[in-house]
Amino acid sequence: MDAPLAAWPWDNLGMFKYVLYGPLVGKALYSWVYEDKRIEYWCLHILIISVLRGLIHILWNSFSNMLFLNRTRQINQRGVDFKQIDNEWNWDNFILLQAAIASMGYYIFPCSESLPRWNTKGFIALQILHVAVSEPLYYVLHRHFHRNKYLFTHYHSLHHSSPVPQISTAGHATLLEHIVLSVIVAIPILGSSIIGYGSISLIYGYILMFDFLRCLGHCNVEIIPHRWFETFPFLRYLLYTPTYHSLHHTEKDSNFCLFMPLFDALGNTLNSKSWEDHKKITSASGENVRVPDFVFLAHVVDVTASMHPPFVLRSVASLPFSPKLFMLPFWPLAFSAMFALWAWSKTFLINFYWLRGRLHQTWAVPRYGFQYFLPFAQTGINKQIEDAILRADRLGVKVLSLAALNKNESLNGGGTLFVDKHPNLKVRVVHGNTCTAAVILNELPKDVKEVFLTGATSKLGRAIALYLCQKRVRVLMLTLSTERFQQIQKEAPIDCQNYLVQVTKYQAAQHCKTWIVGKWITPREQNWAPPGTHFHQFVVPPILHFRRDCTYGDLAAMRLPDDVEGLGFCEYTMDRGVVHACHAGGVVHLLEGWTHHEVGAIDVDKIDLVWEAALKHGFKPVSSLRNRQISS
Repeated sequence: MDAPLAAWPWDNLGMFKYVLYGPLVGKALYSWVYEDKRIEYWCLHILIISVLRGLIHILWNSFSNMLFLNRTRQINQRGVDFKQIDNEWNWDNFILLQAAIASMGYYIFPCSESLPRWNTKGFIALQILHVAVSEPLYYVLHRHFHRNKYLFTHYHSLHHSSPVPQISTAGHATLLEHIVLSVIVAIPILGSSIIGYGSISLIYGYILMFDFLRCLGHCNVEIIPHRWFETFPFLRYLLYTPTYHSLHHTEKDSNFCLFMPLFDALGNTLNSKSWEDHKKITSASGENVRVPDFVFLAHVVDVTASMHPPFVLRSVASLPFSPKLFMLPFWPLAFSAMFALWAWSKTFLINFYWLRGRLHQTWAVPRYGFQYFLPFAQTGINKQIEDAILRADRLGVKVLSLAALNKNESLNGGGTLFVDKHPNLKVRVVHGNTCTAAVILNELPKDVKEVFLTGATSKLGRAIALYLCQKRVRVLMLTLSTERFQQIQKEAPIDCQNYLVQVTKYQAAQHCKTWIVGKWITPREQNWAPPGTHFHQFVVPPILHFRRDCTYGDLAAMRLPDDVEGLGFCEYTMDRGVVHACHAGGVVHLLEGWTHHEVGAIDVDKIDLVWEAALKHGFKPVSSLRNRQISS
């Protein structure tokens, strides 16, 4: 059973908790429509302040997750995993609580009814009350929450359960703690108002600045220059830093102050490493930042998908991507950002995770899917990819894996262009298609006798066809190019060549229930498949699930090993912990210590080798078809 006032009363409401703002909205609208002479502005102010508080936290969250700006200034360099994100999901409970408390305060304190817009004396009174009452009161109570075993175990330990301080961690606490914090926030506001110096701007300014400084302490990015403290030594006692508060989260027995370390100094609880660590982080200039062992070089899929990275909304990025209605108002901004990226941006860091002591990062080429098919854009795209590879080589990255269109055959020959141009690369360039082929092939039923293959002459199509014909599986290869078909057929052993059959129309597969789709097909073309067909696919974007009497496989993917750490980002439409097969192939390349580049044509003889290596290292297949077979 939970301790009293530990749980939130609306925990079971989920997203419907926001309906609790309804009375404020209703009161404001009613007074506006029916009471022209007495509009309830206080309701409107509470709603506006609540929105602004949420916006401050969201913007701070975006800033702190912009790894391309802040990676070298991160304090705790562990990744934020899905568990922490889920635990902090309802970080904004305190905003709803304090909106309710403010509503009650309006009726309890008559002085709040006729506040002016501005009162200079009020700001002076507020600062005095904050320093003389709120700061020492918070310090004493916070220290008591730590040193009293019952209070820490049943209440404050929830706030400290987050391994990496984040903006949402600031709001992640129990109901009792936020009631106490509400009192601390209210004292300067009410005190100033009771003595006749209150104002609307004072309320807005204090609450928003309070939230701003709370976010500063939990952002996990050191943004305050150490030279400030060298120039003005007394400043270190008036304003805490993210490093200062991170030490509190790490060691838990010091640095209890609200915003002013002065009270830790007076209480003899100031951590002796506070200024030393702050100087080290701000002065290092990236010298102590870990070089990634592995880089997955991705690209933006489309405008809507560009709103999926963690620096936009971390909670959304922790779920598989799908277009959401609330994203629609932001679409024009995302569309404008596309042109800015095209004009000025270079490859940048999106996210990272750890696997067996190795740092894995995802970098993004600032280009969108459609741009890869514009002839005039291809030279610039290859330049972006080449620069990323050379940068990885300079840093000492061991393996760089090319994602999706970054390894397009017509663009750069599956990475061959870069390896041939720079023969002395120390970083291994990997397209990962061998793993992709292995995943697709191992999805097929063991007793399959015939498959229909579209995109048959592509790198993956060729490898799949050659592999299957050696297993004595008849492959109907859809292609209009007899020359390319014959080239592939000649690569097969002589006694297997007759298992490769060229077809030029979809009608040829009207009796085949195993389709492998490597080229996008329309619903009309899907109609040629007989009922009960399963569509395996390696085409981006995936084909539409048009046929109800057929089943559709996912894009080739694998689940990362169970010992992955700090992973809190879903790779496009993949489930949590699942990555595209080409990503998995690059990781396997790293874990195996292979020293060759994997570019150009797929080596069919290595498909089974890569598959066995992936399973050995703990990767798991995630095909929906395979899962159905296991469950049955």
